[in-house]
Amino acid sequence: MSAYFSFMQGQDQEFIFEVTDEATIKKARDILAGRETSETHVMGQILMGQKPYNPNFSFHLRPESIRFFQMAIEVCDANMRYVEDHLDEAGGAFLPGRIWCPWDSRLKREVTVTH
Repeated sequence: MSAYFSFMQGQDQEFIFEVTDEATIKKARDILAGRETSETHVMGQILMGQKPYNPNFSFHLRPESIRFFQMAIEVCDANMRYVEDHLDEAGGAFLPGRIWCPWDSRLKREVTVTH
């Protein structure tokens, strides 16, 4: 089972991602419903390659790696456009392990994806 969600950075940057873990899907829905208010920021591992559900980016998040957090270490924080522009550096000093945890991410909505 997969579900798709989006998060925002700023007013105009939206990133869509897939979640496959049932507990994580439930947590995302709880965040959107206002039942979860502490661990609300999105974290996941970057994989190279564009996905049809998120055509504005040439990377996506590994669905099994999605987690929600309250606070995280600074080395995984970055703006989505900056990540896109510096993908070739991801996994080294920039986003070690290709783990991305944008501190200002705000879960926005569940997205319907047709295959």
